[in-house]
Amino acid sequence: MSKPTSSTGSTQAPGIKDPLDRELIHLLQANARESTATLARKLGVARTTVVARLARLEASGAIVGYTTRLGSEAADQGVQAFVGITVQPKAGREVVAKLSRFPELRQLASVSGEYDYMAVLRAESTMRLDALLDELGDIEGVIKTTSSVVLALRVDRTS
Repeated sequence: MSKPTSSTGSTQAPGIKDPLDRELIHLLQANARESTATLARKLGVARTTVVARLARLEASGAIVGYTTRLGSEAADQGVQAFVGITVQPKAGREVVAKLSRFPELRQLASVSGEYDYMAVLRAESTMRLDALLDELGDIEGVIKTTSSVVLALRVDRTS
């Protein structure tokens, strides 16, 4: 089944019908607590239009929740790194199970390309990150890790 396309031919997420939906989502990503009246004013539409669109976007699964994000002071605690992980053939399941036990592991994705997995780690210090990378490298089945420490987040839309 193909994804819906706009008149320009670009794909869009299911449930998002037009530029007004995209702008509404953009505003909510900036401030999920924005009132429907303020959203309507910024979009130049009636408040009831915003309420109806929010209901439709939620029902379609385009919007699955609202969240609280920590301010920069809390988010800046510690150090974050992206780690590319290469594993031996057929060792992926065991490696993933062992990685899942690390409380510092924030995300783990299987990826195409140079690495088999890409991990996001957050440690309280560079010393802990160094020890964590050593522990990760000692997992049976891990061939190689390559890490990049995050210096600054320029755009962050994760929750």
